[in-house]
Amino acid sequence: MKKLINEPAGVVTEALAGMGAAHPELRIDLENRIVYRADAPVTGKVGLISGGGSGHEPMHSGFVGLGMLDAACAGEVFTSPVPDQMLEATKSVDSGAGVLHIVKNYTGDVMNFEMAAELAAAETGTEVIQVVTNDDVAVKDSLYTAGRRGVGVTVLVEKLAGAAAEQGRPLKEVADVAQLVNDNGRSMGIALTPCTVPAAGKPTFTLAEDEMEVGVGIHGEPGRATVKLAPASEIAEMLMEPILSDLPYKAGDNVIAFINGMGGTPLLELYLMFGEVARILKGHGIEIARSLTGSYMTSLEMAGCSVTLLKANDDIMTLWDAPVNTPALRWGV
Repeated sequence: MKKLINEPAGVVTEALAGMGAAHPELRIDLENRIVYRADAPVTGKVGLISGGGSGHEPMHSGFVGLGMLDAACAGEVFTSPVPDQMLEATKSVDSGAGVLHIVKNYTGDVMNFEMAAELAAAETGTEVIQVVTNDDVAVKDSLYTAGRRGVGVTVLVEKLAGAAAEQGRPLKEVADVAQLVNDNGRSMGIALTPCTVPAAGKPTFTLAEDEMEVGVGIHGEPGRATVKLAPASEIAEMLMEPILSDLPYKAGDNVIAFINGMGGTPLLELYLMFGEVARILKGHGIEIARSLTGSYMTSLEMAGCSVTLLKANDDIMTLWDAPVNTPALRWGV
């Protein structure tokens, strides 16, 4: 195992400490493993928190800041944060306008966020609404979930709901934006290599040199099939057909197209994949209104990518263009 670490047990805390050193605009609670925007709670603004297992960076801590999250809770690698973390974050970002929990559909995340919301309501009367993302079309159930997994659309939810909260919209409206984004977004991913969790010291799964996993989860969960390697044009078709047919998307739709790297794939290949996705969308008469390309929801050093499409209306595009200033996303400021 070749990794830039000291001891596996200290990886998450030491990484958060390093993030704080690199980004003084953030406030890091190392004891509770929570990353806050330094000005949280923001008076009169709905608080947004999310979180999950570490190893998916920049998801979620890299999206803390103006126009996105107010706080992110970090669990151990590929392991849900605990309710105490989420409770502390919820109480700390509540300015009186309520708090939105953005939760990926993994059993531990959903259960622990629900518990934190109940505790916050009982202890402080904080109003909490939870929106669960479940955009992965690859499989219905997985090792970690009941129902579809929450993957790439989570990045878009955090950006768009964050912009709505920054505008001063009330909690219900911010939650409605988040739910709309989830309902109109679909994703699917592919892995070319596995990844290695530091505490395990060995790959999470195995693939032969000439194999790839179609529909892989962000923790290395199996997808639809293990198949032989194929050219990028064929891989794009494997990902796009299930996405396009699921919602379904149709000619005349405007979409935000998001090509996400799994952590070990260079931008050269991600932009090549974007070109293939754009070709397929053009063939279906679907317009790319906005785009995002890069490694934003990773699986440590896994090679591969995912595609996320979001059907976009005028409000969604206005919220997308709104200013954002976080370690991982920044424009309009």
